[in-house]
Amino acid sequence: MASEQQHEELGISHVIIDGIEGKVARVELPDGTTEDWRLSSLPKGIKEGDVIQIDVQGGDVDIEIDHDETDRRHALGQRQLDSLNAKAPDGDIDL
Repeated sequence: MASEQQHEELGISHVIIDGIEGKVARVELPDGTTEDWRLSSLPKGIKEGDVIQIDVQGGDVDIEIDHDETDRRHALGQRQLDSLNAKAPDGDIDL
């Protein structure tokens, strides 16, 4: 939590690439809302699920793919999926 507060003070935030359609990327903002951004305004090579770090300092904006955070979130999602699948019944499901 202290790390997040420190990042907010420094002007660092993260958005998630929710989808890409044509020349537009749908991004999920920190508050959970989504917006459409031009692909040309984002780092080259982005793909769905990537976490983008935006650092605003004194009018300068630095945007880059946060590979560590992307990997962490993918691993967390996979663990959650594995946990759900482990609880699934074996064999045929009777209704």
